[in-house]
Amino acid sequence: MRISGRCLRRLRTTLVTLAGLVALAGPAPVAHAAEPVALGGGSGLVVNGETMCTLTAIGHDNRGNLVGFTSAHCGGPGAQVAVEDAPEAGVVGTMVAGNDALDYAVIQFDPAKVHPVNNVNGFQIDGLGPDPVVGDIACKLGRTTGYSCGVTWGPGTEPGTFVNQVCGQPGDSGAPVTVNNRLVGMIHGAFSEKLPTCIIKYIPLHTPAVTMSFNTQLADITAKNRPGTGFVPVGAS
Repeated sequence: MRISGRCLRRLRTTLVTLAGLVALAGPAPVAHAAEPVALGGGSGLVVNGETMCTLTAIGHDNRGNLVGFTSAHCGGPGAQVAVEDAPEAGVVGTMVAGNDALDYAVIQFDPAKVHPVNNVNGFQIDGLGPDPVVGDIACKLGRTTGYSCGVTWGPGTEPGTFVNQVCGQPGDSGAPVTVNNRLVGMIHGAFSEKLPTCIIKYIPLHTPAVTMSFNTQLADITAKNRPGTGFVPVGAS
């Protein structure tokens, strides 16, 4: 079959045009997943888009899940958790268990979105420790009042609590309390509303904070075989 010169010229023109369109289009853009957000004890959390609280600790349970803890009065099972300093990451975890009486909530995190750390702004958690005794110096890191330390006065009036002279305000709920870099509890609330509220940590004349024993909370979790059973903080030594 013979092809006329006019047809050949039209074919060449069409091929050149198509080649130009392909070159202009270029390769399809490659979507890059966002980097996981560093999260550890003392990091600020946003629960259900409105409640500000503090992460107690993060690590893995005996199911291999990436889990963390905060106060139960921050939210209950099903509540969605975001990171205060990384709102662009969206929801990074969900509350999966809790106990109002012992004031703990267990959060299961998405390991694709969260990079667990044991040091936040110099506040380090090297593992779990025993409940403090009178005279022990306890330290805490909260998203509202930051870092502060103070003496342990003794047991609180509620079961599983003790009292520390550390600074606390709304938003510090769930904040980790450590002795010698070992996690012993989380901030539960103020000892007395009749005493001055802590304004800044540099003014020590304020109501002590009530701390929930983390060992008491873990014992309840284990007894009920809830998510968080067998918890080991990241970086534990």
